[in-house]
Amino acid sequence: MSDQNHLSESAVPASGSDWKLIMKMLLPSLLGIFIFFVPLTINGRTTIPLDHMVTGLRTLLGSGTAWYALAMIVAGALYPLITGKWKESLTEKIFTLLKLFGVLAAILAISGWGPAVLQAPNMLPFLFNTLVVSVGLIVPLGAIFLALLISYGLLEFVGVMCQPFMRPLFRTPGRSAIDAVASFVGSYSIGLLITNRVYTARQYSAKEAAIIATGFSTVSATFMLVVARTLDLMSMWNLYFWLTLLITFIVTAITVRLPPLRGMDDQCERVDDTIPARERIPAAWKAGLEAASRAPSLAQGVLLNVREGLIMAISILPSIMSVGLIGLLVANHTPFFDWLGLIFYPFVAVWGLPEALELSRAAAAGLAEMFLPALLMREAELVARFAAAIVSVSSILFFSASIPCILSTSIPLSVPRILAVWFIRVALSLFLAVPAAWFAVWMAG
Repeated sequence: MSDQNHLSESAVPASGSDWKLIMKMLLPSLLGIFIFFVPLTINGRTTIPLDHMVTGLRTLLGSGTAWYALAMIVAGALYPLITGKWKESLTEKIFTLLKLFGVLAAILAISGWGPAVLQAPNMLPFLFNTLVVSVGLIVPLGAIFLALLISYGLLEFVGVMCQPFMRPLFRTPGRSAIDAVASFVGSYSIGLLITNRVYTARQYSAKEAAIIATGFSTVSATFMLVVARTLDLMSMWNLYFWLTLLITFIVTAITVRLPPLRGMDDQCERVDDTIPARERIPAAWKAGLEAASRAPSLAQGVLLNVREGLIMAISILPSIMSVGLIGLLVANHTPFFDWLGLIFYPFVAVWGLPEALELSRAAAAGLAEMFLPALLMREAELVARFAAAIVSVSSILFFSASIPCILSTSIPLSVPRILAVWFIRVALSLFLAVPAAWFAVWMAG
């Protein structure tokens, strides 16, 4: 029997069990799409269901929200000490210290103690109440529903459908489409785990692994939700999500053709993963059904992802609190980001944006922590806020999480090389984000 016939037969249900498997793939995937992308109006507020849930949960917890966030931060600081992870490398030791500092910063935020400079409205109180609390609620809750998008076949279906574009656009093999989609929709940690595993098996070259790690391993949709909420963009969520995805991938397509990625070693064990055009949809359907067949039950999937979401939340919250505070102190009380932002100013000024210097400065601050552009631009005009929201995601690389994750893999990316890629990504992202923001504002009209 030919592969084509086999794929075609796989795409047509032949029994009740086939229909059961199809429903296992379709129902969670459609529910996930509804939760993340279909706006609903409740109490006069129009936003996606997940955002309504977060608002409802925060209202339900009331004053207990702050204590919940503090408990998560303390748990996150203790986690590497309990598991012994802090011993693994110098990077882990540094971040364990930063997490302990994050606990102190959180206590100061809740108690109101400490120097006046830290208790200014735009410092600890804003960082804790607006950003940390939101992340603490959104990441675990979002992880539950993110599983519906990535665990029941939709991810594999979209990945196979995207394969024809990977080599021409991004210089990576077709199978990397699944890595790319998993990274953008899921999280950089998931994407990097997949990428490193394939690279160490010599199925990706150093160049291909570096492209995927620096070009697709961005923060998940749940983190994008926090950025959108911080910058008051939830009424434009779908425009924001899809324009960010488009710009992220356009920037990646350009970056792979420039140094330092262009000159990296491209030798590996090549595998022909080409699928004929006439077999594309059956193959994608089959891949989705196979993923659904391996997926746990909905109840098991929810429990698993609640656990993973909580671990991710406690892992990042202390770092956000400490690195975010350091970043805000540097941004508000030193000229460092002003100087760094001047490098990017021409890429914004060319569009005549009145807040070009502020946006350039905020984008530069994203090197420390991806949420800093949102924090620094929250009072800006709508176009500048929208552009900052895009750049904070499409730049991908930041020292509070993604860069240490990349350095912990076997992918041969040094800090100078990562910084070079970061500069290119931010410059291109700014250049594309401003007209995209004007377009979004016009569309939202």
